[in-house]
Amino acid sequence: MRSFWASHAHPSNQAQIHPVLTSFADECCGMLAHLIAYVGALALLAILGVHLWDQLPALGTIEPSETAGWSAAARPHPAFAVSQFDLPEKTETYEIFRHPLGGRRDVMRWTARDGSQSEKPIAELEIYRPGGEFGQAGPLDAGIAARMELKGTREPEAAGVIDSKFGMVTLFRRPGDAGSCLGFLRRLDDPHLLIYGWSCQGDALPARRAAIGCMLNRLMLLAAGNDPKLAELFARAELRRTDCAGTSPSAASMDWVTSAGNPLLRGAL
Repeated sequence: MRSFWASHAHPSNQAQIHPVLTSFADECCGMLAHLIAYVGALALLAILGVHLWDQLPALGTIEPSETAGWSAAARPHPAFAVSQFDLPEKTETYEIFRHPLGGRRDVMRWTARDGSQSEKPIAELEIYRPGGEFGQAGPLDAGIAARMELKGTREPEAAGVIDSKFGMVTLFRRPGDAGSCLGFLRRLDDPHLLIYGWSCQGDALPARRAAIGCMLNRLMLLAAGNDPKLAELFARAELRRTDCAGTSPSAASMDWVTSAGNPLLRGAL
């Protein structure tokens, strides 16, 4: 038989437990609301991150095709140098670019201060050892002309050739402008090597031709790495090296091949 006290204890216990359960339910609801807010914020951040990631390829396509795939070496160790380059107050920079397919470009640039004390580029020399990427960037003379800031759609015109310790070097310039800066290009087959660049040194065309010849004759190899053919090429070239005075042909020795202008046959080429 149930006692009197036992039959009346249950209603009073229910009145005491109910506020506790209500408070616990409120805390659960509040925690759930905070959790939903956190999950929503994380989802928003994830959507924003995916959107930014999708934009990265589009930003990469802004890079010019000439430099696509190339990356600058973090700690470049120069493999070449130009000794005693006669440029007053010159500032020289040396950069190395590598391509995943094996190419390497060693780029030397010279700048000088003009009357306004600002840096003005006056010469650039690049030694390109091609890899599997060779030929993907278009004509080299077009790339050099772009760095020389040759305006217009016309291709650069021939400006004769000069002799150097690496052999005959092709020159070109802005179309119709005999006083413009000169670009130059020399291709070598064994080993496969391209030497090219441009120069604005000198007041007139003969002086600029001589400056390029002097630059190339003073180009020397510092480290060949694991390329014995490169070391052999520079060793043979040193045997043909002349002083800078000898790089500018005299008027008597100039002919229609080595002259500064186009061959005078039947008009310009």
